[in-house]
Parts: sequence; structure tokens; C-alpha cells
Amino acid sequence: MGDQLSPSAVEASQRIRAVIRRLRRGIAGASDPGDVTLSQATVLTRLADSDGRTTSDLAAADGVRHQSMTSTVAALLDLGLVKRRPDPRDGRRLLVTVTAKGRRHVEAGRQARGEWLAARLQEECTEGERQTVLAAMAVLDRLVHE
Repeated sequence: MGDQLSPSAVEASQRIRAVIRRLRRGIAGASDPGDVTLSQATVLTRLADSDGRTTSDLAAADGVRHQSMTSTVAALLDLGLVKRRPDPRDGRRLLVTVTAKGRRHVEAGRQARGEWLAARLQEECTEGERQTVLAAMAVLDRLVHE
């Protein structure tokens, strides 16, 4: 990146990052976590999108100590949202997997977050503005997929 960045590229970058931060906070607050903390919800979502992971793998993915992840997993076990099972490839290891109750919790959260954002777009934006958002998303999508 030896070339000088244009002022519009720098401003666009700053504004996109600021909006993403605020959107993440709004979206995260849109689902009722119940007894689940944000870190527990993150682990639960990660597990719902996999066939199971070890506690060590989860700790590495979240950038936390193994002991911290062990506590997080224990809380999810106590809530009945995850279970442990032997790794079919290595019986010495235990995989943490999401239960049916945990999957319902993840899906309810995803639905609530999606509905929150759709409602905000419906209430606060005109049809033209929503079309502009869609066009901008296509541009941003291209940035991350090329």
C-alpha cells in the first residue's frame, strides 16, 4: 500500500467501522439472552455452526485461556444448552456439541436480531434509502469477497 490513500477512502473506512460498531451493539442487544452471557452466547453460536469442538479449540477461537473457556462451557452444560461426547476420531478427546435446547436458543436469538434490524430499516428509512443500503452492501460484499 505504497500509494497515498484518498481522503474519501479514509473517511469511508472510518464511517463504515463506526457504523458497524454501533450496529453490532444494537443487534447484540436485540435478543433476550436470558441466563446466557455474551461470551456464552458467542460460544453457543459457534457450536451451533459446527459438529462439535474441544474446549481447547473454543478457547483458541475466542482468544481466551483454557480455564476461562472451561467455565463458559460448564455454565452452558448447567443450562442444558450443550453436552459433551467422545470425539469419533479420537476417543481420548471430548467434543462440546449444542443440544436441541441450545439450537432453539441460537435460532431464537438469530431471529430476534434479524427482526430488530429489519424493523429499524422499516421504521427509519424510506424505500429509496433501503435500496441505497442494498446497493452499498453489494459494494462492501465485493470488498471482502475478492
